[in-house]
Amino acid sequence: MTAAQIPGLDPSRIEAVLELFRDAGHAFVSPPILQPADVFLDLTGEDIRRRLYLTHGSDGTDLCLRPDFTIPVCRHHVSSGGSSLPAAYCYNGPVFRQRPDGLGEIPQLGAESLGRTDIAEADADLLALSVRALETFGVEQANIRIGDETLFAAVLTELGLPSVWQRRLRDLFGETDKLMAAIDRMAGANSADDDSRAVRLGFLSALEGADPEAAHAVVEDLLSIAGISAVGGRTPSEIADRFLEQAALTSAGKGHEKAAASLRAYLALKADGANSVACLRTFSSTHGLDLAAPITAFEQRLAALDAKGIAPATLSFAAEFGRRLDYYSGFVFEIHSAAGETAGPLVGGGRYDRLLTLLGAGANVPGTGFSMWLDRIAANIGTVS
Repeated sequence: MTAAQIPGLDPSRIEAVLELFRDAGHAFVSPPILQPADVFLDLTGEDIRRRLYLTHGSDGTDLCLRPDFTIPVCRHHVSSGGSSLPAAYCYNGPVFRQRPDGLGEIPQLGAESLGRTDIAEADADLLALSVRALETFGVEQANIRIGDETLFAAVLTELGLPSVWQRRLRDLFGETDKLMAAIDRMAGANSADDDSRAVRLGFLSALEGADPEAAHAVVEDLLSIAGISAVGGRTPSEIADRFLEQAALTSAGKGHEKAAASLRAYLALKADGANSVACLRTFSSTHGLDLAAPITAFEQRLAALDAKGIAPATLSFAAEFGRRLDYYSGFVFEIHSAAGETAGPLVGGGRYDRLLTLLGAGANVPGTGFSMWLDRIAANIGTVS
């Protein structure tokens, strides 16, 4: 979809934004539309996985139309050698996600920054760049929402929860309803579904406790006997892993009422940016958790944003806020229309420090970036003009 096909959006403004990105040091790239499906099945959230457009190559390889740009841009960096760091990229083109109504072809542009070790300043630079890009499009009034999975992970660690529960809760971060349901289950809340799950997984729980490798083999054998080769793009081995995780959650899923209460209190925290640090420190003190390091990093980011002209008081912090893509690992943000009449964020982005390693980079590579939804920006311009 070209800029001319986006009603209400002047094509020259897209060129002006791309020039803004290039002036900030971001090289333009255009990753292939066809991407290996397994990468997205492994590294994106459930919301994206179920909306993929899937197909097959002539050699039987599972492929998909790219549902986002961040993973393809990072794959481009790794496949190009990935030795020159820091590196910065920008892009413009369609992504493809199935929608209940309307076309699944969504015009986006954005920017990614890889390899910068000045974490707070890099996050501030990318958020400030997205704000300037919106202003270039003519969006002057917007609301910025921020969150930080690093803080949530630190709370989980300090609470001393079993590793299987820490992993499960982190996987659900950003999907508050599911996360709260999991916390209730961890605290010992029972339901008919819990009881039936316990019956279904009872034999797995026993095997998991005695010999996880044998349990894994049993599940794979049962799936093979049933003629199940894949479900939702997942292999029998991956399905077996999921069953065993559920078994471990069942066996370790009681007696954490105090931790659950602390998590509920944390996820309820909301404040503007100017008051968010004090809010976090009060929570830390009240619940006896050592969160000094992540709170200090959070405070440094706010200071870096302030230096870029984004006053902390204009930001909205919510402890429960996370973006629904599994590769995000730290600071996240969304920018919404101040008019509140455009569904969904105009901009979404954040930090993904694990992603390049998972894609094959030889060393850990910090990453941060954002994408802009051009159809929503066009709709917003039409609303306020």
